[in-house]
Amino acid sequence: MGTRPIGIDLFSGVGGLSLGFEQAGFDIRAAVEIDPIHAAAHHFNFPNCCVIPRSVIGLSGKELRKIAGIGNKPISVVFGGAPCQGFSLIGQRALDDPRNALVREFVRLVHELRASYFVFENVKGLTLGSHKQFLDELIKVFLSKGYRVRLPWRVLNSSHYGVPQDRERLFLLGAKKGLPLPAYPEPVTIPTETSSLLGLEEGPSCEDALADLPNAELFPELLESDTVQTNRWGKPSKYAEELRCQRLKHWHFGYPRRWQPNLLTSAMRTFHTDISRKRFIETEQGSVEPISRYYKLSAAGISNTLRAGTDSSRGAFTSPRPIHYKYPRCITVREMARLHGFPDWFRFHQTKWHGARQIGNAVAPPVGRAIASQIIKVLKFEAVRPSKPIDLGDAALLQMDMSEAAEYWGISIPIGRRDRKSGAKKRKQEEIEILRLAAMERKYA
Repeated sequence: MGTRPIGIDLFSGVGGLSLGFEQAGFDIRAAVEIDPIHAAAHHFNFPNCCVIPRSVIGLSGKELRKIAGIGNKPISVVFGGAPCQGFSLIGQRALDDPRNALVREFVRLVHELRASYFVFENVKGLTLGSHKQFLDELIKVFLSKGYRVRLPWRVLNSSHYGVPQDRERLFLLGAKKGLPLPAYPEPVTIPTETSSLLGLEEGPSCEDALADLPNAELFPELLESDTVQTNRWGKPSKYAEELRCQRLKHWHFGYPRRWQPNLLTSAMRTFHTDISRKRFIETEQGSVEPISRYYKLSAAGISNTLRAGTDSSRGAFTSPRPIHYKYPRCITVREMARLHGFPDWFRFHQTKWHGARQIGNAVAPPVGRAIASQIIKVLKFEAVRPSKPIDLGDAALLQMDMSEAAEYWGISIPIGRRDRKSGAKKRKQEEIEILRLAAMERKYA
């Protein structure tokens, strides 16, 4: 590592954008993530990346460089999806709203890190109605900091970039003044069963993504564990073959990981009553089961948008995973990962709820890779496939509860480093409130 352009992931989550940018040829040298469970999973999958398990609030560019060991090396790109409310307020700037503090922090760190480029990702809702005021203000702030923004901004759908999922997200691409602006990546696939975009390949279907995976319900072990060694793999589609990394080219320009291809991971089973199974069987593919309101996948179609679920502030931990097109059950976290474009070596927290929210909050890696490739192009960097594989982290990182993860990182629950300085308690309370608001926003991711 060290000869590739440097990328920094803010609000990294489990690392969907980190993976996409690595696959395009970047070295992800630092990832900032406030949730200790997400931070631990990122550390497992990117063991050579410095994970900073804290809020971006109060984190200076100089401090980040020091913690990550970057020194004065140039940073090519900063990327991330800062949670925000995006409200337009009569008589005042939306960016002055404290609920949008994390977006202001994103802009500040891009500027302080002197990044050549940035990628800001967020929900499509920011482009609608009065929320556009927020986008206009954000672009003006970037301009005031010396950055141009590629206009018009674009909402990209994962299904147009080889992912079997209907998932729309807003992306803003920017460059330091004087540098060429990257273009938005053009669509390369169309969703199966549609023909609205001519001249493009038909993208993978749910069946392409899932058919070769062993059925989790064949393994009693998966009632208590999320992993099992098995040889019950089917013949993979072209899409599944890539996610199983069966050839060197399937790693793109990322670092190959040492892993066990016959280990089925992130596959803990869900208990369903006979009554629920009967309802699932009777539900037509591509429609919503009327009682649970779960969407049933269509074998020949693509998935609906995979969501992160709700947290305990809404009364219960829920994870709205779709119903499998073939089996009368909800899909596993691994099956969600397949529908999201994550390769099989990439792992998530062992619990269904944490694993599902890690995927639901993530940018689909192929979309991140498509965007990152445009930045590689304007950097005029010739990406080379690394030949030396690296080890994944300790699987214990994927098994911690919130308290254990916080203890691992040496931080307090739920966020923030222990700080004995004057005003630290007030700052911590501010961060807790922002985290609460961020969680509310992320449920729509």
